[in-house]
Amino acid sequence: MKPSDIRAMSADQMKDELVKLKKEQFNLRFQRATGQLENTARMRQLRRDIARIQTISRQQPADAVTAASGA
Repeated sequence: MKPSDIRAMSADQMKDELVKLKKEQFNLRFQRATGQLENTARMRQLRRDIARIQTISRQQPADAVTAASGA
């Protein structure tokens, strides 16, 4: 997932996407534990997508405050 795609989302959409990714991560952890996980690279990709969404969601309120103050 690209950062530009995430920035285009609303706060609710980001929250929904984050929940979806965390559920997928949970399921992949169970697959890994039972030896059924085939695409191990997906774990890394999910972690990074989750981090991107969390980072951008934290930045957006700060960006709005910065833009409003005229800095």
